[in-house]
Amino acid sequence: MARKLIDVSELQIERRKFEPVLPDILKNGAASVKPVEGKITQSVADQSKIKEIFKNIYGLPEITFKKGTNNAVVEKAVKVAVVLSGGQAPGGHNVIAGLFDGLKIANSKNTLIGYLGGPSGILENKYKVISEKLLCEYRNTGGFDFIQSGRTKIETPEQFCLTKNNLLMSNVDALVVVGGDDSNTNAAMIAEYLKKEKLDKCVVGVPKTIDGDLKNKYIETSFGFDTATKIYSELVGNICRDVNSAQKYWHFVRLMGRSASHIALEVGFKTQPNIVLIGEEILEKKMKIVKIVENIVDVIVKRSQADKNFGVVLVPEGLIEFIPEMKKLISALNDALAENANAVAGINSAAGKKEFICTKLPVELSDLMKSLPSGIASQLMLDRDPHGNVQVSLIETEKLLIEMVHKKLSELKKENKYRGKFSAITHFFGYEGRCGIPSNFDANYTYALGYNAAVLVLNGLTGYLSSVRNLARSPKQWECGGIPLTMMMNIERRHGKEKPVIQKALVNLNGSPFKEFAKNRDKWALSESYISPGPIQYFGPADVTDMTTRTLKYEQSEKNIE
Repeated sequence: MARKLIDVSELQIERRKFEPVLPDILKNGAASVKPVEGKITQSVADQSKIKEIFKNIYGLPEITFKKGTNNAVVEKAVKVAVVLSGGQAPGGHNVIAGLFDGLKIANSKNTLIGYLGGPSGILENKYKVISEKLLCEYRNTGGFDFIQSGRTKIETPEQFCLTKNNLLMSNVDALVVVGGDDSNTNAAMIAEYLKKEKLDKCVVGVPKTIDGDLKNKYIETSFGFDTATKIYSELVGNICRDVNSAQKYWHFVRLMGRSASHIALEVGFKTQPNIVLIGEEILEKKMKIVKIVENIVDVIVKRSQADKNFGVVLVPEGLIEFIPEMKKLISALNDALAENANAVAGINSAAGKKEFICTKLPVELSDLMKSLPSGIASQLMLDRDPHGNVQVSLIETEKLLIEMVHKKLSELKKENKYRGKFSAITHFFGYEGRCGIPSNFDANYTYALGYNAAVLVLNGLTGYLSSVRNLARSPKQWECGGIPLTMMMNIERRHGKEKPVIQKALVNLNGSPFKEFAKNRDKWALSESYISPGPIQYFGPADVTDMTTRTLKYEQSEKNIE
């Protein structure tokens, strides 16, 4: 008899049974929630420029949800659309589930549709109507495959007009954008445009990114960060056990995190490797790449003196953008490539492109570009992503470091200052963490974010980001509300032009998490203090299954949260 094939794992079947815990303020639905206005807000920087761009949604007040009774907003049936934008993050499906349940509990006649393939689905008016039957297969699962995602940016007058017309054609009352800083900036632009057009339509954002850089007082962490760092930590922990077993290799592990080192820091806490590079510290100290290499070499030499020719180094994906000289080079390259796009496209060879673009750079940056290995130089000239960012995931920084470390050690060997052996192995952990089955924390958090977004939508609070906070406490005690998207913005150069974007949150060098790391790293460098956290635990003691990130623990310990 042929064996029956199954399309889901045993764990997936069990996870479907998991019931997320809602914050107490939301558990009775939108009818029992009263939005309370707080202080009027302004952008974190460039206030006059941001206000000029967002004339209709700038200066909105903070919103906190309190208990209320008989909120009339639930009486009218509405049609809401949700779109997943940008890279995947664990828990996206639970955002949709929370949004769906929040709408249906408020009014069974409410409708939720999902635009397919990201923002391009809005422009092409491609969507599916979301039903409980369809959704039940995706609750508590990883990935964005229910409606897929995409990186299309809605930014031209024609695209805004098409968005408006398609929302009108489909009778959509509200749009929920699930995304990171760029995607939620786009959500604010759409909200502003619809307000300018005097359309009574609501746009709400949900904070998503495994990078952890969409963060502030009101967004304590973006969803997916907890799960992704636990997945990476399992892999790094395994490498730490392996390196301590074989004791003959140096492993250089590059971790995702385009513009901030939050992932590297968190994985460092969970695994305690020998070296963790923090880009923000390198930028603050204006460290040149040769200095970074010298620091790594110093640890390698000291360990070799104790016959320890092995170790683990964590490298944040965006490290190269934190090195001041490289940061200037990348900025200049962004402008030069944008201004000479056609000319560069007409050159077939990588060497020819490098030679041409060097003529468009200041002398000192041209010299730096010429000094880089050809592979790294070519990677720096790759096409930018739709938001104008360097595709740092394609820049093999760990290989650059190894090449330079090897060269420096060879020099020390000739000077009889190093007698050890250096064999290096590289890893890049990126996509492995983006679609994992969400941890209990992320399953609860994303469900609450989606449900919270439903309450924002039903109250017509356009231009807001769903905010669930006090996350170091149990989910029942989480506080809910919304913060204005414009509150988080500043002006940055993209594609050679100044544009409004949500400001990325970098690792705070004066914060408790970094101070805790700095206090311990010297011990980690020379010892084998490795921790192997193992895989994500979904069942068992709450201390194991429901623990959140070390970052949140250290940040909120100052508030005396037990």
